[in-house]
Amino acid sequence: MSATNSPQVPAGHSGEHGHGKAGLAALVAGAVGVVFGDIGTSPLYTIKEMFHPHFGLTPDPATVLGLLSLGFWSLILIVTLKYVVVIMRADNEGEGGIMALTALAQRSLKKGSRGSYAVGILGIFGASLFFGDGMITPPITVLGAVEGLSVISAGLTRWVVPISLVILVGLFAFQRFGSAKVGKIFGPVMILWFIVLAVIGVYNIAGFPSVLRALNPYWAWKFFTTHDWHALFILGAVVLTVTGGEALYADMGHFGKKPIRWAWFGFVLPALVLNYYGQGAVLLEHPEAMKSPFFMSMPSWAQIPMTVLATLAAAIASQAVITGAFSVTRQAIQLGYLPRLAIKYTSQDTFGQIYVPSINLILLVAVIVLVLVFRSSGALATAYGLSVTGTMLIDTLLLAVVAYTRWPDSRKWVLPLCALFLLIDIAFLVANGAKLFTGIGAWVPLFIGIVAFLMMRTWRRGRELLHAEVQKEGIRLDSFLPGLMLAPPVRVPGTAIFMTADQGVVPHALMHNLKHNKVLHERNVFLTVETLNVPHAPKEKRLKIQAIGDDFYRVVISYGFTETPDVPQSLMGSCDRGGIYFDPMETTYFASRETIIASAHRGMPVWRDKLFAVMHRNAAPATGFFRIPGNRLVELGAQVEI
Repeated sequence: MSATNSPQVPAGHSGEHGHGKAGLAALVAGAVGVVFGDIGTSPLYTIKEMFHPHFGLTPDPATVLGLLSLGFWSLILIVTLKYVVVIMRADNEGEGGIMALTALAQRSLKKGSRGSYAVGILGIFGASLFFGDGMITPPITVLGAVEGLSVISAGLTRWVVPISLVILVGLFAFQRFGSAKVGKIFGPVMILWFIVLAVIGVYNIAGFPSVLRALNPYWAWKFFTTHDWHALFILGAVVLTVTGGEALYADMGHFGKKPIRWAWFGFVLPALVLNYYGQGAVLLEHPEAMKSPFFMSMPSWAQIPMTVLATLAAAIASQAVITGAFSVTRQAIQLGYLPRLAIKYTSQDTFGQIYVPSINLILLVAVIVLVLVFRSSGALATAYGLSVTGTMLIDTLLLAVVAYTRWPDSRKWVLPLCALFLLIDIAFLVANGAKLFTGIGAWVPLFIGIVAFLMMRTWRRGRELLHAEVQKEGIRLDSFLPGLMLAPPVRVPGTAIFMTADQGVVPHALMHNLKHNKVLHERNVFLTVETLNVPHAPKEKRLKIQAIGDDFYRVVISYGFTETPDVPQSLMGSCDRGGIYFDPMETTYFASRETIIASAHRGMPVWRDKLFAVMHRNAAPATGFFRIPGNRLVELGAQVEI
């Protein structure tokens, strides 16, 4: 579920080349710690949810074997075949995740076409669903771990919610300090977690080896034939085995394909299968264990240390989701789907170590509310899955677009696989969609996703309308400058940089500066910052400078959608490449700060205009987002009606 997390790997480091055995081993360990936290903690609650009373199943041999078979083949078909084997081929210059896949798919389509528009809609809806998923993962994993106290002693049950809240509040409070230090223990803790999962699984399978018959897909087929169409609904619980599977693709840019594949095939997948089958063996021998099969699958002396280890693993899984939300937010801002938000950088040398206070606060409030409302991992499981399966379905559709447009040699086998994946995704989506009629649970992530999608679409559309109005009311630069220089105003020392989204129109800030200050700087630069649909802008495309006469210049700085804009630093590199020199102490940045006025007769409905106006008013200033020194920035206001 995480989209881009925060490992200790430098930017642009795919991990595919240049590593010896030690380097590959370190990347594999890092991948185990960061990538697999969510899917690795699924054994805490998955089997338990399969036997939730609302499904009406009993742990008889045929049912247990059928469910284990469904879980195993879901791991094989969805996580292994779909994500590890196929989708990880669709890397956007080494980067993965739904935003990267969307940009890759759009790159193959005509800009402004209906196909490109549809792909963009799919991509941002998938990203929106991620936020709903991200709000549920921390509470369900932490509650699932702390619920081990209930198995140790029934009297401890009343402490599950308070302890979970303390852990979660502490986790979110820690975000401002960065996860670099904690990240160093991610790998070792999760490696220990998966080893213990495997050991417990082997211990229980040894006592009831016939459970391994569930590796045969016959048992999954028999489950469906026995339970008829009602069997479809159990997929709403089976999907919990694969939640977090999309993180393998999302974190590809940090670790590379090879380390993630090695970690999955050689370590994580075997541990998960052994533990699930071990829980199944316990159920076959002790059907009463279905109230907590994970914690009741181990000796009583191991339950306390296992609860502690499970809580650590749950915290790591939650940390990965939180940092993933920060990274997805930054990508959405860069691609123009969200307003600028205050972003703090918590590490000087580690890529991805960012902290977004507003997102952190929203997640914290949502998590506290979810814990207080649902109060158990079993209750939260009813809300889990819909957003995950929606994202997986969108991944399949985008993969089909990429395969059709960019892989002429491979599409003959990839597209049939996409049809298979689509069938599975739809089945899971229908099963989870049925939860919408059984209570409020499933509405939670869907509501969050719809709200996030609405805000992202409103911001995107509002920016388009704002740009159109500014362009319509603006004066063409190529006609304005010659007239201005016929009777030039007084010129003062220094460099003025006017930030503008349209290179052909006179910036409002320049017009206001001339109107109120009646001066012109010695050197004037019209600066446009643009985001490419690639993760990292090539060096040769980073900075473009065009002299347009009389010490006026057009400058375009380009960034990839995973990069952090740093305008002063990019301009400082101009001199090194034979361009003009920008003295930081003699450079002043001018930007216009528009005030949006909603209109009933233009663009969007009034309520969306007002929503856009609120988002625009609360957007972080350019000072912080573009890393422009506050004492070198002048913002001038303007009113625009949309």
